[in-house]
Amino acid sequence: MNRLDRVLDLRPLRHRDFRLLWIGTTAQMLGGRVAVVAVLVDVWELTRSPLSVGAIGLVTGVATAVFGLVGGTLADTVDRRGVILVTSAGAALAAALLATQSAAGAGSAVLVLAVVGLQTAFGSLGWSARRAFLTTVLPVGRVPAGVALGHLSAQAATLAGPALAGVVIARWGTGAAYGADALLIAVSLLGVARLPRSRPSAPVVVTADGRAVAGAGERRSMIAAHLTAGFRAATDGLRFVHRRPVLRGALASDLAATVLAMPVALFPVLNQERFGGDPRTLGLFLSAIAVGGLVAGVTSGPVTRSARPGRVGLVAAGVWGVALAGFGLVDGLVPTLVFLAVAGAADTISVISRGGLVQLATPDSYRGRVSSAEYVVGAGGPGIGDARAGAVAGLFSASTAAVTGGLACAVVVAGIAVVSPTLRRWRVPDRPS
Repeated sequence: MNRLDRVLDLRPLRHRDFRLLWIGTTAQMLGGRVAVVAVLVDVWELTRSPLSVGAIGLVTGVATAVFGLVGGTLADTVDRRGVILVTSAGAALAAALLATQSAAGAGSAVLVLAVVGLQTAFGSLGWSARRAFLTTVLPVGRVPAGVALGHLSAQAATLAGPALAGVVIARWGTGAAYGADALLIAVSLLGVARLPRSRPSAPVVVTADGRAVAGAGERRSMIAAHLTAGFRAATDGLRFVHRRPVLRGALASDLAATVLAMPVALFPVLNQERFGGDPRTLGLFLSAIAVGGLVAGVTSGPVTRSARPGRVGLVAAGVWGVALAGFGLVDGLVPTLVFLAVAGAADTISVISRGGLVQLATPDSYRGRVSSAEYVVGAGGPGIGDARAGAVAGLFSASTAAVTGGLACAVVVAGIAVVSPTLRRWRVPDRPS
C-alpha cells in the first residue's frame, strides 16, 4: 500500500467494473444535487412557506421508506444490474417531466412534489442493488474503501451540484436544471449497461403463504409472486436487522441523526432571516456541508481501516448533532458555514463507518434487504427530518428547530452508545484485500 492509499484508499479504482459503477453513480448523484436546489427554489418561490419546503422532505421520506424496502427485496431476488438500469431510466423520465412542467410554467407546488416523489421512488428501488453490487465488483477487503469512494463522490457532487444549479437556474431557469439532471442520469446508464449481470448467491422469493423459494429455476417461475410479496420479504429483512444488535444499533444511530437533526428544510428560512434571501448564500449552505464531507472523504484512509467502525460511527453521529445545534445558535456567514462544514465532515465519517460495517456484517442472501434498510434510514430519514424541522420552524423559529434537533440527536446517540456494547466492540473480520 503506497502513502496515498493510506490517506485515501484508491485501490478499488483498479477494478474496471467498480470504476464503471462509481462513475455512473457519481453522474447520477451530481444530477440529483442539481435537482435538489431547483426543487427548493421552485417550492419556496411558489409558496414562501417553511411547512411547504418541509413537505419536500415528507414526500421524499415516504417514497424512500416504501420503495427502498421493496428495492432491497428486488436486489436479493433478481439481476441487480437489470434493477439499476430500469430504475435509472425511470428516474430520468421523472426528471424530464420536471423539466417539462417548469418550461410550461405550470406553477403548481403540488405537481412538483408529486413528480419529485415519483423520481425518489425510482431512485429508492435501485439504490440497494447499487450498494449490494459492491461485493460483486470488489474483493471483500476493499468493500469499505469502495464505500468511502462512493461517499466521497457524493460529497463532491454535493459541492459541485448546488454551484452548477445556481448558475444554470440564474441563467436559464429551473427547467434547465431538471434537464441537466435527466442528461446526467442518461450518462450513468451507459456505464451500468457495461457491467456484468449480478444475481444474489442465495436469492429469496417469499410466496403468499410465507414459503421461501430459493434457486434460479424456482426464482424465474415465482417472479410474479415476488412482485406481490415484496413487502413480506422486506419485513423478513427488517427482522434480520432487529436480531443483529450490531446492525440494529448502527441504523438506530443514523436514524437519530437524520430524523432529529436534518437542517436542509431550514436553509431557505435562515437564509432569508440572516442574509436577506440571497440565492448565492443559499448555495453556500449546501456547499459548506459538502466541503466538510469532502475533506473528511479525501482523508478517510484511517476511517476505512479502523478495526471498530461502530465506535467511530457513534462518535461521528454525536458530533453531527452538536455541530447543527451550533449552526442554529450562531450569526454571521463564516460561523454558519464553519458549523455546517463540521457537520458535513462528521456525516461523512458516520456514513463510511456504517456502510462498511453493514456490508461486512451481513450475509449475501440478506445484503440487498439490509442495504435497503440502511438506505431507508440514510435517505428516507433526512426527508422525515426535514419535515420535522419545517414543522418546528413553522411553530417557533428556524433557529429553535436547528438547536433542539441537534441537541436531541446528540443525547439519543449517547444513549444508543450506552445500551449497544456490541456495536461499540464490533471488529472488522480479518479478510484478504
